Amino acid sequence: MNLRKIIFSLVLVMSVFGVVAQERDTLLMTNYLNPKKYILKDVKVSGVNFINPNLIISSMGIIKGDTIDLPGAYITNAIQKLWSQNYYSDVKAFVTVAQDSAYLEFVLKERPRVSTWEIKGVTPSHRKKLLDEVLKLRKSADLSDYTIKNNINSIKKFYVDRGFLNVDVTTTQRNDTIQINNTNFVILTFHVDKKEKVKIKEIFFEGQKDLKESQLKSAMKNTKEKTLRNFFKTAKFNKVKFDADKMILIDYMNSKGYRDATFISDSLYVINEKRVGLKIKLYEGKKYFYRNISWTGNVKYTKEQLNKLLNTKRGEVYDKKNLYNRLGLDGESIMKGEMNISSIYKDDGHLAFKIEPVETVISGDSIDIDIRISEGKQYRINDVRISGNTRTNDRVIRRELDSRPGELYSQALIVNSLRRISSMGHFTDQIIPDIQPISDGLVDVKFILEERPTDQLEVSGGWGGGMFVASVGVTFNNVAMRNIFKKDAWTPYPAGDNQKLNLRFQTNGSYYSSFQFSFLEPWLGGKRPNSLNVSSYYSRQTDAYYAFQKATASFSTIGVSASFGKRLSWPDPFFVFTTSVNYQSYLLDNWKNYFIIQDGQSNIISFQAQISRNSVDHPIYPRHGSEFRVSATFTPPYSMFRSDDFYNDSVNDKEDYYKWIEYYKIEAGYKWHFPMLAEDKLVLMARADFGYLGHYKNTKNAMSPFEGYSVGGDGVSGYDIYGVSDIALRGYSDGALTPSANSGGDQAKSYTRYSVELRYPFVMESSTSVFGYVFAEGGNAYKGWRDFDPFDLKKSLGVGVKLFLPMVGMLGIDWGYGFDSPVEGKPKSGSNFHFSIGQTF
Repeated sequence: MNLRKIIFSLVLVMSVFGVVAQERDTLLMTNYLNPKKYILKDVKVSGVNFINPNLIISSMGIIKGDTIDLPGAYITNAIQKLWSQNYYSDVKAFVTVAQDSAYLEFVLKERPRVSTWEIKGVTPSHRKKLLDEVLKLRKSADLSDYTIKNNINSIKKFYVDRGFLNVDVTTTQRNDTIQINNTNFVILTFHVDKKEKVKIKEIFFEGQKDLKESQLKSAMKNTKEKTLRNFFKTAKFNKVKFDADKMILIDYMNSKGYRDATFISDSLYVINEKRVGLKIKLYEGKKYFYRNISWTGNVKYTKEQLNKLLNTKRGEVYDKKNLYNRLGLDGESIMKGEMNISSIYKDDGHLAFKIEPVETVISGDSIDIDIRISEGKQYRINDVRISGNTRTNDRVIRRELDSRPGELYSQALIVNSLRRISSMGHFTDQIIPDIQPISDGLVDVKFILEERPTDQLEVSGGWGGGMFVASVGVTFNNVAMRNIFKKDAWTPYPAGDNQKLNLRFQTNGSYYSSFQFSFLEPWLGGKRPNSLNVSSYYSRQTDAYYAFQKATASFSTIGVSASFGKRLSWPDPFFVFTTSVNYQSYLLDNWKNYFIIQDGQSNIISFQAQISRNSVDHPIYPRHGSEFRVSATFTPPYSMFRSDDFYNDSVNDKEDYYKWIEYYKIEAGYKWHFPMLAEDKLVLMARADFGYLGHYKNTKNAMSPFEGYSVGGDGVSGYDIYGVSDIALRGYSDGALTPSANSGGDQAKSYTRYSVELRYPFVMESSTSVFGYVFAEGGNAYKGWRDFDPFDLKKSLGVGVKLFLPMVGMLGIDWGYGFDSPVEGKPKSGSNFHFSIGQTF
């Protein structure tokens, strides 16, 4: 080994001196055993473009005026320091001597610098993630074999973790000809060939005794083998998800009483290029049961009260996961509002409450548990702060909070406050409560928000009723009308009070036009959550279907309404009671062959009472909670004060008994959201709704020709006359399921609808949300109550996707296949595409 070192040193010194002597003036070859001393007069560095030569000289530890030995280790050490910096692909040293003076010159060749990093063969989203988050590449970074190899490995790992086990990454580099002043810049390109995702053909478990292999396979949420049973589930191997499944698997085994369950190892074996097998080795251990449960440190509640809430009895399987859930140690039950041991303390001010289950005795297959509690003292809220709201006023947010200074700290009230802030729709999902105890018994609560744009602009066109209708609308979701006369508040409009203003105009030219206006004040007076909503609308339809025609008949509608809503505290704070009064006037001029009335004016004065409940956790993509509403709308019963002869055609004209319209309407709906996976992404939505338009007097001329239902299609007809409510039922064309209730038009007196959707989010960002779904629907429309049959349904299946953009709102496209005939004797509906704007119940 020493001989090799000597030879290496001789070669290194000879490389420095041997060849150089032939090119320089004079270099005295001295005996290596008797080096000669020289004074270093000058040092130069050449061949570099990126690094200051003085810095290079300083990094070598060389100083002018040094006395050096030639030959010697002085120059050798300097060369080794340069190589160790990994900045250079070639290093040469030249020495020139004159009498007792020496002159050094280092000729260096820098490694190429990367002006541009490129990644080809990947999606734009993956490219951005790789460049910004995974590789973190810098422009003008020096290029080395280590850099290339390290980044190739990082790219491979990125795709292997996503199931592309056979991914191949190569590189090419080319000179950057744009760099005029320096030719040592290159463009480095990573070429990624992901190949196909590898799927799992089979999964084997080793080490379990009592648990069945099928149970363990079912426990894993994301890692599945390709079988007929898992036909609708992915069998692609994803390492990141498999790592999460390992924890889920152990949790499952713990829940079955196997507290000692351990994950030992896993291995993949290749079956073919597209299929692998997965072998998982486990340690199952013994199955345990509860024996004795004791409590230590509890003062506020007796052990009997705590045992009742814990609901665990002697002899039950020792389920560690369920134990932690009931104690409130799992973290999930907090946001879901579930009652547990921790919640009853933390909802009563005990912020510092701690609880720890300790296994005190393990005897055979039995375990004694001592649950140790530190109640701590009660905390009161000192201050509530809000940050991140750039447009919404503090007082508007504060009035939605249940947590107020001076009150006892309550975890449940914090969760309710978060839900209410989210329901305002002005902030992203990332609402973070910062809980900071400031002294013994006082705590500050800070809500950290991130505001997002919510105003919406609609410019659209739609086909409905056999014509094209253009729409222009704008919705301002955060208006502050009290500042409307303040010039400085117009940025671009007075904002911050959560008031909503909507303006919408529709037209297709001379045939149809409409205008709508609405304003919502969610806190009338600013002290209580009592809402006021006022709206008005106008529409006009003529017989001038084409622009060159002159109208000879028209049908106009004018309406105004006002509603008052009150948030209830019972049965729970999610209930709202709303009352409203509405006036509509229908003006008909020579409206022959179109409606039951030809000339005159019909008026409707109606009153509505509605009770609703909304506990969804997010307005755009709900994962938990439900929506419920029941409403009753009615007019004065004019027929009760009129004789039967009044409705006789021989006594009065139709314009007389339709001058004041009477009816009552009952509507109800329920929508429920349930997460299907642990991460709350895959969500099941189930919906049912119903409507019925009734009459006070069983006489045809006393029945309302207005306010019916049109069922089928996307629920967006493009225009609205006769007060008809459009009910969407995908898989069928617009209004296809509506029976002709009378000669006055296509409308039904009742309907029913059931829907199920399985939703999955593709993009959930603060500015954009996209989710897809598969759906099954059934529903129908009926002429009246006698024909009503909630089981006589027109069924459909389909898929769809919805996109939410802050400036546009919710946009949707659906494809549905109707399995039934809309009308008896006609073929089944078949394939239909539907477009939707906005959200419906």
